[in-house]
Amino acid sequence: MTDYKDTLNLPKTDFAMKADLAKREPQMLSHWQKINLYGLIRKQMAGKPQFILHDGPPYANANIHMGTALNKTLKDIVIKSKTLSGFDAPYVPGWDCHGLPIELNVEKKRGKVGDKLNAKEFRAACREYATTQVACQKEDFERLGILGDWHHPYLTMQQSYEANAVRALAKIVANGHLHRGQKPVHWCTACGSALAEAEVEYKEKVSPAIDVAFDVVDVKKCLSAFKLDLQIQKISIVIWTTTPWTLPANEAIAVNPEFNYVLVNANQKYLILAEALLETVMMRYGIIDYKILGTTTGKQLGLILPSTQVPRVNHYDEDNVLTGEFEGMHILCQHPFLDRQVPIILGEHVTIEAGTGAVHTAPAHGQDDYVVGAKYNLPMRNPVNAQSCFIDDVKHFAGLHVFKANEPIIEKLRESRHLLHFENITHSYAHCWRHKTPLIFRATPQWFISMEQNHLRENVLKNIPSVQWIPAWGESRITKMIEARPDWCISRQRAWGIPITLLVHKNTGELHPDILAVMEKAACLIEKEGIDAWFDCDIHTLINDGNDYDKITDVLDVWFDSGVSHFCVLEKRPELKEPADLYLEGSDQHRGWFHTSLLTAVAMRENAPYKSVLTHGYVVDAQGRKMSKSVGNTISPADIVKNYGADVLRLWVLASDYTDDISISDEILKRSSDAYRRIRNTTRFLLSNLSDFNLETDMVDADNLVALDAWLITRAQQLQKEIIAAYDAYSFSAIYHAIHNFCSVELGSFYLDVIKDRQYTAAKKGIARRSSQTAMYYLLEAMVRWLAPIMSFTADEIWQFIPGKRNESVFLNRWFTDFPVVKNVDQFDWVFLMNVRNEVNKVLETYRADGKIGSALDAEIILHASGDAYEKIARVER
Repeated sequence: MTDYKDTLNLPKTDFAMKADLAKREPQMLSHWQKINLYGLIRKQMAGKPQFILHDGPPYANANIHMGTALNKTLKDIVIKSKTLSGFDAPYVPGWDCHGLPIELNVEKKRGKVGDKLNAKEFRAACREYATTQVACQKEDFERLGILGDWHHPYLTMQQSYEANAVRALAKIVANGHLHRGQKPVHWCTACGSALAEAEVEYKEKVSPAIDVAFDVVDVKKCLSAFKLDLQIQKISIVIWTTTPWTLPANEAIAVNPEFNYVLVNANQKYLILAEALLETVMMRYGIIDYKILGTTTGKQLGLILPSTQVPRVNHYDEDNVLTGEFEGMHILCQHPFLDRQVPIILGEHVTIEAGTGAVHTAPAHGQDDYVVGAKYNLPMRNPVNAQSCFIDDVKHFAGLHVFKANEPIIEKLRESRHLLHFENITHSYAHCWRHKTPLIFRATPQWFISMEQNHLRENVLKNIPSVQWIPAWGESRITKMIEARPDWCISRQRAWGIPITLLVHKNTGELHPDILAVMEKAACLIEKEGIDAWFDCDIHTLINDGNDYDKITDVLDVWFDSGVSHFCVLEKRPELKEPADLYLEGSDQHRGWFHTSLLTAVAMRENAPYKSVLTHGYVVDAQGRKMSKSVGNTISPADIVKNYGADVLRLWVLASDYTDDISISDEILKRSSDAYRRIRNTTRFLLSNLSDFNLETDMVDADNLVALDAWLITRAQQLQKEIIAAYDAYSFSAIYHAIHNFCSVELGSFYLDVIKDRQYTAAKKGIARRSSQTAMYYLLEAMVRWLAPIMSFTADEIWQFIPGKRNESVFLNRWFTDFPVVKNVDQFDWVFLMNVRNEVNKVLETYRADGKIGSALDAEIILHASGDAYEKIARVER
């Protein structure tokens, strides 16, 4: 009996239908490592035009999460697509190895410096911990299919890197951007150290909001500001604050020169506050019956700086009274619980968004307060020590932690009858992004990169428009941040970090006159022996006049460490160059790595360290919520790789609109898995129909191709142009939709469906069958390359099954260009024909539903067409 199956040209391939990625991908990865695929690519691309994507270093702490998986995958897609475009695109991964995340983990396991470990032992423990974390993350990243120089990454704790960071600081010193000053900085109460802007996050906090009366010393002078002649014994100006603990540091009360202020009789209390806030304040106090006695401007109330805009020398005399020459009223107020009189001054930072329109001013505890205090030369009295407790000479509250002092201070104000109102409010407040604890502003001697003293802010702003910002709103965002940012505090009082290798005079505080030579000596020491060499070395080995100088033991802000990677990595590694073609990180890096890299590069050499900056959003759950262990909505990349495979995760990355926050959930991953299956099955169908196809003997030349096959080849060429353009524009989701739509509609619903009969039943070696095989071969050669940056493991698996001799990996090739020259194919005609086919199928489906036919093969189709429609069909038929 005849087995009709043997009479058909049935598809055949060893390319598995079931992906089994969790098992197959590690085998492929092992093969890549064995043949040193990254090294082969570098060797092959040597001498080609370069494209440098510089890797922003993640912290060497904990397993990778969805954010880092997204980031590294996006970078890998860029690198692989640029390689396919003929660029020498090396990828040098990096890790940030200093800083609190590492210190905190070491402290948990080994104890703090001074408890069980000395500083040197602590640094050794930090280095050991960071090394283990780098190894874990490296393995996780490689498992995602990311190709790079994993054997030679850059680590900010490498001795060469640390030494070059010192040299970078020396260049900034040489260019006049460094200064030392006592300024208020964000201070972490948990770790006792200054923090940079990028280490601060804002969260909701409940704080005590109090209205406090400061009694005017000279009532008559105050009344004259309102042009009043009244018999009043006591007038108070009212401030509002959510940080009662800062009141011991109060040095002034600020009013806005442009606002109107009223003197109001409120239940026989004579109060001064902003006219615009009067009604709100009275409601807060529960006072209905009040009367405005007079109105004046802030300019009439406050001390006016001399018209030269240069503050006169002024100081507090032995009775704690401010003296000096000013214009204006010079109205003084009595501090509510300290023996101190403070002036009313003018400040444009004062708003009427909340409060009373008069701002309690403590220069040691606020940025705006510091700025206005500097203008008036107010004292910088900081009553808070490094442990965030009041020092011994703070009357009433010595030894109290600042946050525990709020209640005693409020009670003191209540006793003295200066507390007008108290309530708890919930508001946005600065927190340490690592400890998640509230921060304080605290004035301490620190090292700063000045934004003004040598025009750094101006020069940075000039460089921003020369960079391509993707998305475009990134330019406006970083511009506003640079415009508003304070001087950068780069010093930290920690044990684990790159030392600030400076020597300062014991009496004057000035840097040593040969400081640049000293810093180079220090860099050489660190390069040879590590950062311990700075802390251990005798100052006399650095300079001859060591008795007159102190060696600084602060360490650099970790954002400085990573921020100078353009110098320590791009400029120092021979396979890289500066500026980089692309920096690619999350959108939070406008205030982080993008920001600090830009500042340091301009401070060092007056140019941006990058040509383009691309940012992506955060990974959130299906409801748009941030991933959080406490919420229980975290998804581990390791779990996705185990359950779905790395290529499914990579496909999710490509499909997402990275310019916004990116959602992930089991449902979303299932959709990505379905899309992966569709693409895999499409390529499997193509491969299975090429099992007997010999490139040497079976190729059909362009002139003899069946019209439908000629269309497929030209469509593949057209689609490839679109895909390459999208890769170049970093429009990754457009690539996903183009490929997925092509597989589903143009191939699955049209071409592959149409050729099945011809492929299975036509003469095995006949022109009809070989024509479609020729078209499918060309499509596969192109398509495997389209997929390589995305589904990297699967693409290299497909590569091994395509007919013909080929090299070891798809990644050792460029975009496919060996398409035959096909003439007289009008894509619009074929689009029209597909639309006609869709309409016919709708009619056939109705007949099938009514039971008139069993399948489409039971029907005979007669088309009636005329005019342009007839011409299009006829051209395709020919």
